[in-house]
Amino acid sequence: MRRQFVRLHRWFGVATALFLFVAGLTGAVIAWDHELDAALNPSFFEARTPGPALSGLELARRVEAADPRVQVTYLPLAAEPGHTLQMMVLPRIDPATRAPYKLDFNQIAVDPATGAVQGRREWGAFSLSRIDLIPFIYKLHYTLHLPFTGGVDVGVWLMGVVGIVWLFDSVIALGLSFPSLKAWRKSLAFRFGRGGYALTFDLHRSGGVWIWGLLMIVALTSVSMNLAAPVVRPIVSMFSTLTPDPINNPEIVRAPRPGDGVLSRERIVQLAEEAGKAQHIAVPPGGIYYAEFLHTYGVGFYETGNDHGDMGLGNPWMYWDAATGKLLGKQIPGKGTAGDIFMQVQFPLHSGRILGVGGRILISAVGIAVAVLSATGLLIWLRKLNARRGAAVKARKAPSVEEAQRAPVTRDADRMPERSREEVASE
Repeated sequence: MRRQFVRLHRWFGVATALFLFVAGLTGAVIAWDHELDAALNPSFFEARTPGPALSGLELARRVEAADPRVQVTYLPLAAEPGHTLQMMVLPRIDPATRAPYKLDFNQIAVDPATGAVQGRREWGAFSLSRIDLIPFIYKLHYTLHLPFTGGVDVGVWLMGVVGIVWLFDSVIALGLSFPSLKAWRKSLAFRFGRGGYALTFDLHRSGGVWIWGLLMIVALTSVSMNLAAPVVRPIVSMFSTLTPDPINNPEIVRAPRPGDGVLSRERIVQLAEEAGKAQHIAVPPGGIYYAEFLHTYGVGFYETGNDHGDMGLGNPWMYWDAATGKLLGKQIPGKGTAGDIFMQVQFPLHSGRILGVGGRILISAVGIAVAVLSATGLLIWLRKLNARRGAAVKARKAPSVEEAQRAPVTRDADRMPERSREEVASE
């Protein structure tokens, strides 16, 4: 049975190693996406004009009035002191062609004192230029920049499946790391003095054992991030009732109908303020977005600059029908069924933000460790592959039966150092 598990671990590891190497390194970077992006692109983040800032709603009005091609789809309701206010935009329909205007940007940075656009970029563009680098890495982390095909987000599904394989492989790896009760101490040790293959082996096996629990959390949450609706929510609902997701439930949201109006952002913010007080939410509405294809507004409740949710289970969100103002649903951290809270905790765990700055430091370290485990696993596999090929060549050049009978008998195992025999057994 152990031999079969070794084979499974080997092929699961080879199949996912490159994906996990990329995901680990990019995850270590994007734990600090806002800080790194601001350091690389100060003109996109730092406001040019001193003075009192206009509200996000007023700035959105000015942007849309200045450029009728664009529709603001997401904006914070206030800018951080000294910073630009960054909005997401989409093209409106050109009445002459009945097709969307062609834009080469979907994110803008607005001077909060004047409403002037300081910078534009295509968030997530396949580009390594300074202005695009951090969004490029962020999108690479969970999609590999693979395109939609037949209405399917191939990259999201691929990385979700990689997470599932990684989850099962982590369980197998833990069992293989402890071949016997007598050898358990060696499964936690690192032979730094020997270096070379011995250290590579220890980094892969013992390193994985020391942080196994964290690896399982990251693997599970990566599946939840990419495949929540098709995989995770159906499984969780087998054990606990889940409140319907207002964004991914066709019984709740709907596409716009002919003649539908759209309530103003101001009206939705007013409804959000009233709903927030009714729910005893301590923070005010902090950001609003409009999903045109769902005809839905979403409002997040957070202090200025805390749109990611820097501690705990994240920010509350509520959703309204854009035509009627009907409340469609809400997601209040810490409230709901056990299944609801399980789903709420996935992003805070995956990003490390559940523990604040300390959690982000930890998740960066785990990302680097995942890359190291992937690289050392490939090195071990390549070494053993070369060894098997060498053994096959030697077998073809083996002496005849009579020559073998005349030769002294020496077992290969007797020539192996004790630790090498253990490594062969483990792998």
